[in-house]
Amino acid sequence: MKKQLHEAIQFPDDAFPYIMYTHTNYESIPNGRGVNDLHWHQELQITLVTKGKLTIQVNGINYALEAGQAIFINKSVLHIVTYLNQEGEYVSFNFPEKLLAFYSDSAMEKKYVLPYTNSFLLSLEIKGDKDWHNQILQILWDMKKEFESKKKWGWEYEVSIKTVQLWLILISNFSLSSEESSKYNRLQQERLQLMLSFIHKNYSNNLTLKEIADTAHLSVSECTRGFKKSIHMTPYFYLIKYRINKSCDLLIATDYTITEIAQRVGFNNANHFIQSFKKHLNITPKEFRKIRNERT
Repeated sequence: MKKQLHEAIQFPDDAFPYIMYTHTNYESIPNGRGVNDLHWHQELQITLVTKGKLTIQVNGINYALEAGQAIFINKSVLHIVTYLNQEGEYVSFNFPEKLLAFYSDSAMEKKYVLPYTNSFLLSLEIKGDKDWHNQILQILWDMKKEFESKKKWGWEYEVSIKTVQLWLILISNFSLSSEESSKYNRLQQERLQLMLSFIHKNYSNNLTLKEIADTAHLSVSECTRGFKKSIHMTPYFYLIKYRINKSCDLLIATDYTITEIAQRVGFNNANHFIQSFKKHLNITPKEFRKIRNERT
């Protein structure tokens, strides 16, 4: 299945759009976007590290978190967990901002929700070094229990009440005015999403750097600067990496020849594909296919 940058979250119950994912290096329950999977979604997210250590990258900034620490990620913000130690685990709570508003055009929505979710705030660490941090962390542990327990009558209210309590604590300790300087960060996110989406849709074509930059109405140098700052790689490196990832899918799921796969993912010739594949994965496409076939 083709993965897009934008994650359209599938809630277990559309009448209560709230989900908790449990992620390890080996699986995500329910199935979702886990380790080393760059994405964004319309929902708000709070991630709690439950075991070990992880590094999560938001707008090019790496946040190192340990068990018992958390991070809030605003809607429509690109993020990726780049590292999770071997036995590490984290849970992510995802829910739409409307849950905090009670109903559309409410005083809560106008005063306490949209001014923050539409602000230039991208993320906020909750590390436990302040009293209000610890209040939020305790609520998150309680919510984890709610999701893992048998759903008793009224559990949706329990989760909603805890989430609203958490939100009020968070915004009571956060100054919007201090984030005005981050306006550029939000703009940078939007431009990067445009360029990454363009690459995902057109990776099989012979793309130029100018075409990628033009998508966000940027110069080539600005485009390159934005990629380096936000995801720590050049646009070209990201394009090659994405093509390699797509070729892995084809090597596993099809009987196409190496030359056919090279052409389908945008490489001009098979040799260039093989060299790039080996450079990124330390193995040739042929060896990769053989190993995967032996495992199945």
